[in-house]
Amino acid sequence: MTGPIDFIHGLSFAQLPPEVVHQARRCLLDLVGVAISGRQTALSRIAHDFAVDHLGAGRKSARLLFDGRRVSAAGAAFAGATTIDSFDAHDGHALTKGHAGVAIMPALLAVADAEGLLEDGALDGEALLTGLVLGYEIATRAGIALHASACDYHTSGAWNSLGCAAVAARLLGLDGERTRHALGIAEYHGPRSQMMRCIDHPTMVKDGSGWGALAGVSAAYLAKDGFTGAPAVTLEAPEQAAIWADLGERWLILDQYFKPWPVCRWAQPAIEAASSLLGRHLFEASDIDLIEVETFHQAVRLGAQLPASTEMAQYAIGFPLAAFIVRGRLGAEEIGGAGLADPATKEMLQRIRLVEAAELSRRFPAERLARLRIVLKSGHVAESDVSSARGDRRRPLTDADLWAKFDLYAALLGNERRAQLGHGCMTLAEGSTAWRLSRDLFAPI
Repeated sequence: MTGPIDFIHGLSFAQLPPEVVHQARRCLLDLVGVAISGRQTALSRIAHDFAVDHLGAGRKSARLLFDGRRVSAAGAAFAGATTIDSFDAHDGHALTKGHAGVAIMPALLAVADAEGLLEDGALDGEALLTGLVLGYEIATRAGIALHASACDYHTSGAWNSLGCAAVAARLLGLDGERTRHALGIAEYHGPRSQMMRCIDHPTMVKDGSGWGALAGVSAAYLAKDGFTGAPAVTLEAPEQAAIWADLGERWLILDQYFKPWPVCRWAQPAIEAASSLLGRHLFEASDIDLIEVETFHQAVRLGAQLPASTEMAQYAIGFPLAAFIVRGRLGAEEIGGAGLADPATKEMLQRIRLVEAAELSRRFPAERLARLRIVLKSGHVAESDVSSARGDRRRPLTDADLWAKFDLYAALLGNERRAQLGHGCMTLAEGSTAWRLSRDLFAPI
């Protein structure tokens, strides 16, 4: 067993198994693609302008993702994580019921940029990938530990803040004692936001990851200057020891799932079931009289209401399911802009009913499942099997799937920059460099 603090400062690229390196590149590609789409949202614009106005640069500064303006490292981490969170297509982990990479990647880049580690080549591709893996491993375990010890269901920012603090502590070269304080500060100030409030009332507060990144990066800089924090219970409590016992031996980054569609993971099993039924049965959307969705309790809470914003569309089952059935696809156009006002989708939404299935609720969060029953106007009934979403280790998205997703989300960059950026992510520490990749990541769209 390696202790968390020794792991944070001692992990080397040579220790990473080939499959972990490959998965880290896949995570990076996916996060970058989602960030590009996220930059088109009002939420990202507000967060970026807020960082410039209120979290501005001091003696050190970092560039904003796909923007280039300079703010503090904490401000850049906040804006970057908020941008990825604004377009709900990023990777996640079932047992954390949330997301690590959304905060880890922007925090890693922000601190590296603020410390001048990208411009002078002090941080190479191997070091960048190692930092990314490190953040996933710390954050994911912290998330599992926090869910095991806290009485409420909290947003990802509550625990991915510790992954951000760990990455920043490594880049800042903190000693063991100050690293321990950084982790304690991050845990203490990480946003213990109640996730189901955002499920019931979807708004721009989302999953708290922007605040998790802000708290984690701030914690490391505070600890660097001597600020002290209470011990991080998620890392140090004896009852959590088993979660950390295989650190550096079992790699939880391999358990991250990738999303085929830009909506809440809880909605995706129902969309998967619809895709299966539409592929097996010959009927049109106009033939449908009723759609009954059986799923777990938390997914039913997403609801089947008509959304007034993209945030409401992303945190729903009914609307994205209706859009997928009507349009045969589900992307940015379906969950924003004109897609929200599509009359055919609105009409289909009226035909959807959500039903909680106790059997499926018992299997959450390890499994997220749904079953569809479609009644046609002719009286014919089509029923799906119990379906899970694609993208986890049991039903993985291939590299080709992730490339297709990236190409779709990054299309507005133009062919040359999109290809260069994607290649840079998937060959980092092999052919591309941290400096060249960061240049493409910070340049405005």
